[in-house]
Amino acid sequence: MIPGRRTRGERRNRNMRMVEVRKASKSFGGLSALKDVDLGMEDGEIRGLIGPNGAGKTTLFNLMAGNYRADSGSFLFDGQEMFGLGIDERVSLGIVRTFQNIRLFGSMTVLDNVKMGFHCRASTGWLSAAFNLRRSAREEAWMASEGERLLDELDLLPHRGEQAKNLSYGNQRRLEIARALATRPRLLMLDEPAAGMNESEGRQLLDRIRAIRRSGITILVVEHDMNLLMTVSDRVTVLAHGQKIAEGTPAEVQTDGRVIAEYLGREADASGH
Repeated sequence: MIPGRRTRGERRNRNMRMVEVRKASKSFGGLSALKDVDLGMEDGEIRGLIGPNGAGKTTLFNLMAGNYRADSGSFLFDGQEMFGLGIDERVSLGIVRTFQNIRLFGSMTVLDNVKMGFHCRASTGWLSAAFNLRRSAREEAWMASEGERLLDELDLLPHRGEQAKNLSYGNQRRLEIARALATRPRLLMLDEPAAGMNESEGRQLLDRIRAIRRSGITILVVEHDMNLLMTVSDRVTVLAHGQKIAEGTPAEVQTDGRVIAEYLGREADASGH
C-alpha cells in the first residue's frame, strides 16, 4: 500500500474542500502570470490542469508548492492557510510536487533517492544517525524496506542499486514520483509526469496514477498528453492568459466553446493561418 494522507475522520472541517485556492494572483516585472484564479479540489480527487503554453499552469503549481510567493489571494489546505508557509512546512503537511525538469540526485542510487523522501518524516534526526543509535538503525532499515516496496510498485526495483543518472528518462520520471510518495503526501502535484515517455510507458503511468489515488492521495496533474489527462482526471481546470476559462468533467471541458476557441486559436497562430 502506497503511504497516503490521514483519514477523512481526521480532517479539520469535513464540509470544506481539501484544496481551496481563492483569487490567487502573481506578476513578474509588471507582467501578470496569474490573475484571480480559483481552484477547489475534493479529497481523493484527480484534477487535471491544462492550458496553452504561458497559460499560468506552472505558476499556479509554484504558488501552491511554495516555490513562488503569491502577490494576493489565499490557499487553504484542510482549512489552514498555506501562502504564509515555506516549502518544508507544506511538505510536512502533505503537499508535495514533482517538476517538469527532473530534479534527482544523479550520483546517488535509485534506492537512496527514495530514502531521501522518507527523511522528511523520520523521527530520528541527523545527530542520532551520526551516533548510530539503535532507533536510528531501525528507522534506516525501515526506510530501505519501504523504499524497495515503493520501487517495486513503480517497476523500478531491479534498478535500486544503479545511479539515478543512468536510468532512462521514463524511469527517472517514475523515480521522481516514488521519491515524492516517500514523503507520504496527501496532495501530490505532478508536473508533466509523462514527458519523454513512449505510449506503453504512458499507459503504465496512467495505471500508477490511479493506484496512487486508490491509496487515498489527492492528485493535481499538469500534462500535455491530452488523451492521458482526459482519461485519468475526474475534473479538469483550464487556464489561458493567466485566468481560469473553464472547469468541469473531461467531457464538458472538451466541448466547451471557450476551450475549443483558445486551443484552435493557438494552433492557427502556430501554423501561420
